[in-house]
Amino acid sequence: MVSEAVMPVSITSEYTDRFRGAATSLRLPQAEVSSFSFSPMSAERTPAHVRRSDPECYFLFLVHGSPIGLEQRRSNTLLEAGDMALFDTSHPLACEFEDHRRQSRVTLLRLSRTDLPLPHDRADRLLGTRLSSRTGSGALLAGYLSGLRENAGHCDAEELQRLGSVGVDLATVFLAGQLDRPPVLPAETRQQALLARIQAFIDHNLADPDLAPATIAAHHHISVRLLHRLFQQEPKTVRATIRRSRLERSRADLADVRLGHRSIGETAARWGFRDQADFSRAFRLAYGTTPSDFRRTARFGQCPRGGPASGSPPNRSQD
Repeated sequence: MVSEAVMPVSITSEYTDRFRGAATSLRLPQAEVSSFSFSPMSAERTPAHVRRSDPECYFLFLVHGSPIGLEQRRSNTLLEAGDMALFDTSHPLACEFEDHRRQSRVTLLRLSRTDLPLPHDRADRLLGTRLSSRTGSGALLAGYLSGLRENAGHCDAEELQRLGSVGVDLATVFLAGQLDRPPVLPAETRQQALLARIQAFIDHNLADPDLAPATIAAHHHISVRLLHRLFQQEPKTVRATIRRSRLERSRADLADVRLGHRSIGETAARWGFRDQADFSRAFRLAYGTTPSDFRRTARFGQCPRGGPASGSPPNRSQD
């Protein structure tokens, strides 16, 4: 159904034995509007898909339900209900629909490259980016898509023809408005700025035992896949970075004589460790001594110098 209404893709899902999905499609003279709802899944369009079949179209889509991760042309973003995005059938892409609490629901507006009166090289700058539909022409376009899906059955052929033209005009105005914004920073600069914000977020939330790649990605409106990619150039993975920072904060507390009244378990819990035994194992692996021995030695001014900063770095592990 996706291949017919949108484009050929490969779909995987953990719900193959109980997958539920529905699709409707409305063909208009200058556009086509499709609506999908489905169980959690991932969709990928590879270069091989593009070579085999390329309708050479843009798709604007509106998110109604659970968040969606979209990646195309080095842009990767997390879209929430009310957001819109643009993708192109001529480039590979990946989508993640992974909210296991509810079905995903999207409405897509298909636009032929030849019918969209915008320079392709400029329109391509918007691919895979988050486009807000909450104000201005975005709100008008979102209302059009939602209303057309619900009321097309009550329109005759002449009305639908006019509505198709309206859809193309609204999409053109909306996309042109996005292109008129100030130029964006280079991708490398934006990624470095994003990574710095993520590192600061981790540092400020170490005490939260639920701090994990999924929560970090959701807070920064990106997919978990992009989060892991950002850390590929870093010395440690996301989880290893969190654990290392927690151990460093715990080590500093244990060396502080003013905090001698605090138990080992309280120190571990303060920095997000759920289990004292897990904390003790991680501490000994990192610093070559137990937390209690370290604190006892530190009180006499003989704090050991070992730790992850000396010697070879540990092997990266998959998160």
